[in-house]
Amino acid sequence: MANDFWILLAMVIYFAAMLSIGFIYSKRSNSSSKEYFAGGRGVGPWLTALSAEASDMSGWLLMGLPGLAYFTGAADPMWTAIGLALGTYLNWKLVARRLRRYSVVAGDAITIPDFFAKRFHDEKGVISTIAAVIILVFFSVYVGSCFVTVGKLFATLFGFDYHIMMIIGAVVVFVYTVVGGYLSVVMTDFIQGMLMFFALAVVFIGTVASAGGIDNTVEFLRSIPGYLSGTQVAAPKLDPATGQQLVEAGKVVFGAPSDYGIITIISMLAWGLGYFGMPQVLVRFLSIRSVEEVRKSQIIATSWCVISLGCAVCIGLVGRAMMPTELLTSTDAETIFIVLAQTLLPSFMCGVVVSGIFAASMSSSSSYLIIGASAMGENIFRGLLHKKAMDRQVMIVARVTLVVMFLFGIVVAFDQNSSIFQVVSYAWAGLGASFGPLMLCSLYWRRANKAGAVAGMLSGTATVLIWHNLVKPLGGVFAIYELLPAFIISLLFIVVVSLLTAQPNERMLYEFDHYMDDPLPGTLPSGTVLVDEPMEAMEAEVRSGK
Repeated sequence: MANDFWILLAMVIYFAAMLSIGFIYSKRSNSSSKEYFAGGRGVGPWLTALSAEASDMSGWLLMGLPGLAYFTGAADPMWTAIGLALGTYLNWKLVARRLRRYSVVAGDAITIPDFFAKRFHDEKGVISTIAAVIILVFFSVYVGSCFVTVGKLFATLFGFDYHIMMIIGAVVVFVYTVVGGYLSVVMTDFIQGMLMFFALAVVFIGTVASAGGIDNTVEFLRSIPGYLSGTQVAAPKLDPATGQQLVEAGKVVFGAPSDYGIITIISMLAWGLGYFGMPQVLVRFLSIRSVEEVRKSQIIATSWCVISLGCAVCIGLVGRAMMPTELLTSTDAETIFIVLAQTLLPSFMCGVVVSGIFAASMSSSSSYLIIGASAMGENIFRGLLHKKAMDRQVMIVARVTLVVMFLFGIVVAFDQNSSIFQVVSYAWAGLGASFGPLMLCSLYWRRANKAGAVAGMLSGTATVLIWHNLVKPLGGVFAIYELLPAFIISLLFIVVVSLLTAQPNERMLYEFDHYMDDPLPGTLPSGTVLVDEPMEAMEAEVRSGK
């Protein structure tokens, strides 16, 4: 009981700190929609990098990924982690700097749907509306996965009712997101990114030491067929009646490992493609203070990602050596990080470390909520329904959207047996295929047009839904992760439809040809937009043939 008190005290202090940050930033965030949704484009490199990674990784980094490693061995989580690390690096390398610059030229866009609409001069709001609806659908599912993490955390730690604790955690996230806007999300994500990194490092080091060192741990894990192989998956034998892994003579039972073929490896590596279309990461590129700071953020973000993913996978693997018979279902295995923290650490320190799980869920769900709210407020309400809407009206609509997403997330999370990894993989594929190919074409292909953009988003979304529900169950080569075929199909639709329809107008082509120039067209060298008719000057140059 005393141990629970100290754990709970550490977590309450953490909650209070996060809520305080929301209130501190509320005055500045509510000064305009640009401040509320993009922090006024004044976020530094450290905040940008760690908030991007913390919002991206969510609770699955500390629960889903270690749980997968614990239950079936190294192959699945290892290849997933490699794909994510490569995707993180390439996203910062290929997209960050270009998106920050182009978003200024394209009408000072402050959201991803807003950028697509202005990039393709979509005055009717078709692109931004489709993008906003896609974001709302998949982010609502994503929010639910975060709430699942919160419920499992408290149910495991204290034996509290899953549903009650899931709802309480969801309310905490909702309150500080509503009050503080983007700046509070970025600042809390930065703190939570640091805490997640600390938590992973502490538990990993403690687990290796408690398991008897690296040599003994590796020897034990090698005794499990296929457990440490990159081309095989360990196969826990399950009791047909209970669904739990069998235990005989104090040892868990594994069958013959299944092959982990090239199709499956490609599927896991394909996770990295999702980064090109993740609004919660891309919006950080829009808000960074200047393009000159992108390189520094790239180094910070990639380093954080590689180390954190490596620790998460190893915690699951070493956890099996330390507690081989503790967690006998794949759902229970997702609590291995929490169980290890309770076992290894003093109570207050355990509270601090497991706050990292809540931190991951808070950082991600708050980002999903604010981006979903911005999609509805900026892109549907002001962009389509009420073009002359005031900032105050936009933020009212945004906050109503937050409530709806919050309630839908709770509905999604109500099944406590939901697999965090599976829920996240579905939403990740949907967003990555809908926006990733379009983002790359927007930044690198001048011939892309509005019709191609619409076709790419719709085909990507449709392919994910169809492949996941109808094609993937066929097995064999069709069992590949739906993100990869959906990404390819979306890219093909963008290219083919763009080539079959009208070429972009001269104004669009001029913007594309010059958005990487120094200084930017219509901007000061720092990237600040001039107020004295920048577009008229650009059009004059086009007409004069310069």
